Amino acid sequence: METTVLGVDARKSDILRELENCVAENLRLLKPVNAIWQPSDFLPNLATDGWVGQIRRLREGAQGLSDELWVVVVGDMITEEALPSYQTTLNRLKGLADDTGVSDRPMARWSRGWTAEEKRHGEILYTYLYLTGKVDMRAVEVTTQHLIRNGFTMNDGGDPYKGFIYTSFQERATKISHANCGKLAESAGDGLLRKICASIASDEARHESAYKLFFKRIVELDPEGAVLAFRDMMKSRITMPASLMDHEEDPGLFGRYALVAERIGVYTAKDYADILQHLVQYWNIEGIPGLSGEAAQAQEYLCGLATRYYRLADRLKEKARPDVGLTFRWIFDRSV
Repeated sequence: METTVLGVDARKSDILRELENCVAENLRLLKPVNAIWQPSDFLPNLATDGWVGQIRRLREGAQGLSDELWVVVVGDMITEEALPSYQTTLNRLKGLADDTGVSDRPMARWSRGWTAEEKRHGEILYTYLYLTGKVDMRAVEVTTQHLIRNGFTMNDGGDPYKGFIYTSFQERATKISHANCGKLAESAGDGLLRKICASIASDEARHESAYKLFFKRIVELDPEGAVLAFRDMMKSRITMPASLMDHEEDPGLFGRYALVAERIGVYTAKDYADILQHLVQYWNIEGIPGLSGEAAQAQEYLCGLATRYYRLADRLKEKARPDVGLTFRWIFDRSV
């Protein structure tokens, strides 16, 4: 009978113990707390005499933002605010879980450090939105509470191989989304939101680098298992973190938010295909030697998958055209 260690078979357990060394080496991708930005570095300081003027300038800078961009910034903020669900899921990875909540193991330290950095993203965007007066904050708060209540899944079954594929994909996706929001904000004359979004995107880029390195090490240690896990994740599709977003009086909320993001070019089906292509190339899936049987078929499938998604992206781009207005409670029931 095959023995198990930490909830996984003995062979994979050996690989995961080796992976901990890779995680330890890349804890450097978390910044020291005293060296990283905090929301108060960007936002009005209400402890100073000039706080009224600071808020006035923030509001003036936000005047040119379109309703479509407000919808996407709100959706991105809610996605970041649901962080407790994401940390809980990450901490379920078999063989790497932080069983005590205070473990000194590299993956536990990474998970807590990653969470601490990510927490700032929702906090700064929430405060920015609150101060602008441009969105219905109660509707936003209700949506956030629903999302956290509804939960989150990576559809990985607790498999760390699949978990690192998902996080590699999603960190790159959020980097793209925040960066594009920042560019649109700058074009609309909001320099503060541009700086906020660029800073968040920079964090996401570091986190993306770490998760890609973690899975790259898995590819080196267990190429067959890595390719099969990658195939399985792509067959089930990478769902967005906020896919369970809803509101009792706003059905189909996530789908409409995603459609607006597609429409204004913040995060699109083409971006999805680009990320897939990037990961296939970064992990050199095509160049893995010696695969046979099911693993070889998975390798071939993955190497041709981006092309299929690029074709799909062209069709979705047409679907996203603003032929029908979409109403959002977040922006006081206005249509975009």
